[in-house]
Amino acid sequence: MLNLLFIATLSYAEEVQIVYKQKTEIDFEGVDVEGLLVKPEGQLITEREIAQFNPLIKLRQDFNLEMSQSVNEIK
Repeated sequence: MLNLLFIATLSYAEEVQIVYKQKTEIDFEGVDVEGLLVKPEGQLITEREIAQFNPLIKLRQDFNLEMSQSVNEIK
């Protein structure tokens, strides 16, 4: 019985559709903003030294030894 009453109330419910405006305009012409400019105390150092790192990879200028060995392997 309770289920039948619940289904009956759902059948009479109307759907509500919400319609939003396409464009909203906000006017800030009459608004005055007052305040103080607060800066952090201290100084900002803009110059920094370039970090020096020990290279972990040694760059080679030539591969002459490996090239000559690869020629011997082809023969």
